[in-house]
Amino acid sequence: MDLDTVRTFVAAADAGQFQEAAAELAVTQQAVSKRIAALERNLGVRLFTRTPRGAELTIDGQAFLPHARELLRVAERAVASVRTGSRPLRVDVIASRGAASGLMRGFHRAHPEIELDVVMLFDIEMAVAAIRSGVIDASFRAVAVPGRPLPEDIESVRVLDEPLQLLTGPAHALASARSVPLTQLTGHRIWMPGIVPGTEWAAYYDDLVAEFGLTIEATGPNFGSDALLDTVADTPALATFMGEQTRLVWPADHGLRRIPVTGPTPVYPHSLLWRRDNPHPALATLRAHLAATAAGHGAAGTWVPDWVIPH
Repeated sequence: MDLDTVRTFVAAADAGQFQEAAAELAVTQQAVSKRIAALERNLGVRLFTRTPRGAELTIDGQAFLPHARELLRVAERAVASVRTGSRPLRVDVIASRGAASGLMRGFHRAHPEIELDVVMLFDIEMAVAAIRSGVIDASFRAVAVPGRPLPEDIESVRVLDEPLQLLTGPAHALASARSVPLTQLTGHRIWMPGIVPGTEWAAYYDDLVAEFGLTIEATGPNFGSDALLDTVADTPALATFMGEQTRLVWPADHGLRRIPVTGPTPVYPHSLLWRRDNPHPALATLRAHLAATAAGHGAAGTWVPDWVIPH
C-alpha cells in the first residue's frame, strides 16, 4: 500500500475538502483526487462521497481512518528507528562479563543521555559484516587476526590492553604465589574450554603457547564460566587464564586465587572497530570517551602477538 495515498486520505478526511488537503500537502487538487482514487481501487471500496461543501467519509472511509492513522504512525516509528542520531548506538561487546562490557558500562555512566543497544556477537567476521551492513555501529575486537585483514572501509583503534591473570584453586601448586612469571607456567595444565578455533582469541592463545611453550587445553564441552570455576576449584592440577577486568563471582568455599602474571605480562588487546563513513553522532562521543579514559596499550614489560595492530 502506497503511504502517500494513505497520507493524502488522512489529510482529506481531516480537511473535509480535497482543495485544502492539496494545499496542506503542497500538491495540486488533481493529484489529491488521483491518489484517493488509487487508494479506493486498491481497497475496493469508496472512501469519500462528494458534497456541495466538499467531501465526506463513507462508512468504509470512517472504518479505514483510524487504521490509516496507525499506518502513518508505524511508518514514522520505523523511519525514526534507523535515522542517524535518533536510534540507539549499537555496540558489540562479545560477552557480558568481559572488559568490553565494562568499558561500555563506564561510557553509559558518563553519558546516560545516550541510548545504547548492547549486543554480543561470536566472532570477528560476523562483527565486521554487521558493522559494514549497518546492523551495529561498533565492536570491540582483537585485530588483526593473521590472514584476515580488515576491509578498507573499517577503522580500528586500540583502546585497552587487559593483563591476563592465572586463576587457580586453593590446592594448586601456585595458589600461594603473589605473582607468577610467565616462564614458570611451562608444564602446568591451563584449561580453557571456551577457546574456539578460528576466533581471534584462539589466534591469540595459539601465539602465546608457541612463544612461551605453555600447555593450554581446550578439550571438553564448554558449559560456561560457572562450570569452569567449579572444575578449577576442585582440581589441583588445573588452572586457567582470566582477563584482569573479567567480572566473576564464585562461592566463598571455592577458595579461588587470581594471580598476576609477570615477566612479561601477557595482555589481551581490545580495539574498537567501526565503519569509516558511519555518521552516528554518539559514535564520535564513544571514541572520545575511550581515548580519554581507557588505560592505553604498549606498556613496557607486556606481551602481545606480532600481528596485533599497534595503534
